Amino acid sequence: MKKAFVAIAGCAGVCVMACQALDPKPGGMSEASRAAASPNPITTDARPPSTRVETVVNRLHGVDVRDDYQWLEGDNSDPAAMGKLTDEVATWTDAQNAYTRSVLDNLPGRKELEERLRPLMEVGSVSTPQMRGNRYFYSKREGTQNQAVVYMREGYNGESRVLLDPAAIDASGLTTVSWYVPSHDGKLLAYGTYRSGDENSTLRLMAVDTGADSGLEIPGKVGGVTWLPDNSGFTYRNLWDVKNPYSGQVMFHKIGQEVSTDAQLFRQFTPEENKELATTYGPYGGLSDDGKWLVLAYYTDTRNNDLWVADFQQWQRTGRLERKAVAVGEKGSFSADVYKDKVYIFTTLDSPNGRIIVTDAANPGRENWKSLIPERPDSVIQGFSIADGVIAVDYLKNASSQIELFDLSGKTRGTLRLPGIGSAGLATAKDRTEAYLTFTSYNYPSSIFRVDLAKPEAEPDLWERPDVPVDPSSVVVKQEWYTSKDGTKVSMFIVHKKGLRLTGDNPTLLYGYGGFRISLTPTFSAPLFPWFEDGGVYVVANLRGGGEYGDAWHEDGRLARKQNVYDDFIAAGEHLIQRGYTNSQRLAVLGGSNGGLLTGVMVTQRPDLFQAAIVAVPLLDMLRYQSFLMARYWVPEYGSAENPEQFEFIRAYSPLHNIKSGTKYPAVLVTAGENDTRVHPLHARKFAAALQAATGSDISREPVLLWVDRDAGHGQGKPLNLRIRDAADMRIFLMWQLGMLKK
Repeated sequence: MKKAFVAIAGCAGVCVMACQALDPKPGGMSEASRAAASPNPITTDARPPSTRVETVVNRLHGVDVRDDYQWLEGDNSDPAAMGKLTDEVATWTDAQNAYTRSVLDNLPGRKELEERLRPLMEVGSVSTPQMRGNRYFYSKREGTQNQAVVYMREGYNGESRVLLDPAAIDASGLTTVSWYVPSHDGKLLAYGTYRSGDENSTLRLMAVDTGADSGLEIPGKVGGVTWLPDNSGFTYRNLWDVKNPYSGQVMFHKIGQEVSTDAQLFRQFTPEENKELATTYGPYGGLSDDGKWLVLAYYTDTRNNDLWVADFQQWQRTGRLERKAVAVGEKGSFSADVYKDKVYIFTTLDSPNGRIIVTDAANPGRENWKSLIPERPDSVIQGFSIADGVIAVDYLKNASSQIELFDLSGKTRGTLRLPGIGSAGLATAKDRTEAYLTFTSYNYPSSIFRVDLAKPEAEPDLWERPDVPVDPSSVVVKQEWYTSKDGTKVSMFIVHKKGLRLTGDNPTLLYGYGGFRISLTPTFSAPLFPWFEDGGVYVVANLRGGGEYGDAWHEDGRLARKQNVYDDFIAAGEHLIQRGYTNSQRLAVLGGSNGGLLTGVMVTQRPDLFQAAIVAVPLLDMLRYQSFLMARYWVPEYGSAENPEQFEFIRAYSPLHNIKSGTKYPAVLVTAGENDTRVHPLHARKFAAALQAATGSDISREPVLLWVDRDAGHGQGKPLNLRIRDAADMRIFLMWQLGMLKK
């Protein structure tokens, strides 16, 4: 949903002591019993390459912390480039990658599986259109295209014209158009590109009518563009030093002038100015559609931010930017949009499930706030957008979407019709009630509908839906609630083919995230259907730390309460076993980024509960994570070992530091991207090396594999051919470990 500034989520994130992880738990098995009962009859002759041990002892708060593989971080001699890749680390990584390929590529059915997945991975995707007058801008990927192409239509059902084709920019498929923002009249298009997944977008500018490139280039991880209505300029957000992730700034570019003359409107604090706020996500900002007002935000941590409004026209006249505070120093998140000189604000302040207030743009202080849409006890506001005289509010209820419409006084105008229970989003424009609704669910392909917000009861009109070569109705979706360790009720979505007989021996994949107030809601994935066809069960758990049940749900899964997330995931696995879906030899876990930390914790806390784990682009060395790349952004979520109190609870769950030699660990596939600008690949390297050395399992049956993609980052922008390879790697690994392959 469109806002004047966009909240961003961190991605990367304490537990019982490691000895407890070795005890049999309800739903788990002893190590010996699991080894004897393993359903996997296939073994590999490959052996992991040797890794030299070079012990470093780091003393933290009087505690000696041993690190045998700190050299795998790379070169740390330059504080500005911590973890720079060295030749020795590159050679070691190549050897690990070769080992992983020798295992995965030789599993029976690997080639056939990739060909089975290919047409499902080639299913197209389409974005909701951005409306500018009679012009509609959207992106679409079809068939074998590696990257999405940006199109424009004259009229919502007019003929599509290609504006930006990444394949024409870079035939390798490694260049991504990461974002695009048309001017208000649709005559100009600002867009960003990056390569090989590094996410360091460079802004460029196109004349839409001719397709001509203006020659403008603004580097530095650019985003957040908002246009003046007369096309004379735009604001944007970038880094003044792309090597310093804590150098955010909001800038204004005047068309026709040199980038070097761009005005800085707002910037990140330096450590000398404010040590605490110098390493948060920092400043964001954007213009109102009429160009009169500038909304500025500064993130004080991962869940709270300050908010101001400034008279932008005054700044243009005088060069003086006077920020007027909406909220400063409050414990709540704030996102805002300006419409007809009123500021509409979504906030969690004093309302963990969210509420919407309104204030005057000229005098936006708290004394002028008016309650517009109050908090609800049974639903969580995810965001809002404004159309002509309409406020559309996106609610989550039991982790599924509802969109309710209100007039500008806060009076309800009805609920938008949705195709079912699932995830929905809405693209609006302030000059019309025409809007575009996106809807998806586990058994409903992502579809875009044209709707009229003045007639919420009307049947939505299908605008675009990619063809899918599967029968979505062949699977059943249900939601169950289970009880976590401390008695908290947690929900999960369970998906499997209709008529599946639950024998307690069904191969089951459990997915979770549990952090940064990110909500896991139903979404369609065609590549999952072979899993369902082969009798597999897919489960998504709505763990604490996420946003499915409001700010309090998130708060109960961060910092010293992070162990709640892991207890929730463990309880999810035990519930699936106790309910007769699966057993420990048929259960695998999957997670990426903060979810990779989650599955890394599962490996070290409950190795008896799962047969296999995929630990993707993970954080795993939680005692040193904050020193690399942009990771200090996440200190408010995890804490930092630099703090003596936080050191204790972080050390208790840090996966790298809870590996115990001789433990029979499950099979593990660890993945990373060499160009990741979020989570450093050192985590994957060190964890894989330590686990390979420590595991007491038979590595011919339950290996520890590492794959570091040299042409990728955190995952964004990866071309289709590499995504197909990765999907086949993960699926064949899971099928092998859960006994789904024939020898």
